[in-house]
Amino acid sequence: MLPSAMMPPITIERVGKDVGREDLDGLVDLLFDAIDDNAGVSFMPGLTRADAEAWWVSVLVPRRAIVLVARDGAGVAGTAQIQPSWAPNQPHRGDVAKLIVHRRARRRGIGRALMEALEQEACAAGYTLLLLDTRKDDHPERLYASMGWIRVGEVPNFALNPDGSICSTVFYYKELTA
Repeated sequence: MLPSAMMPPITIERVGKDVGREDLDGLVDLLFDAIDDNAGVSFMPGLTRADAEAWWVSVLVPRRAIVLVARDGAGVAGTAQIQPSWAPNQPHRGDVAKLIVHRRARRRGIGRALMEALEQEACAAGYTLLLLDTRKDDHPERLYASMGWIRVGEVPNFALNPDGSICSTVFYYKELTA
């Protein structure tokens, strides 16, 4: 790993349905990197590139969706998103999903920077309540707790990891203030 003084700077920006080919390819590669690392990102081995691309395109379409991309000198280094609640009585609520940092870019504060930027974007978009879930005893739990997220509880045996093992999931929320 390069010394931090030699690391390429990170930029974070919002992308939407008009996402460029380079970013879309980078997001697909990022998803495959997470699956290969056995991350709890909802997808299993065997996902095709075409299906991964179609999924990313579908994520970018909802009107109030917020998708952030972190880039470094090598391309897409991470992402995080908010998907709006589908329920008409919850226009103030969004679900944080897919905080992913590429293995080559970890331990550089990218996850924290993405979450901070995501919370700012959420406030600007009128969200006042965010929810998320994460695999129990995984690194993101420490990050969320350090950022003021409130742990609600856990559900045992909630999902499968890409390697087929079963994992418990922990749920968090955070109220946002302007």
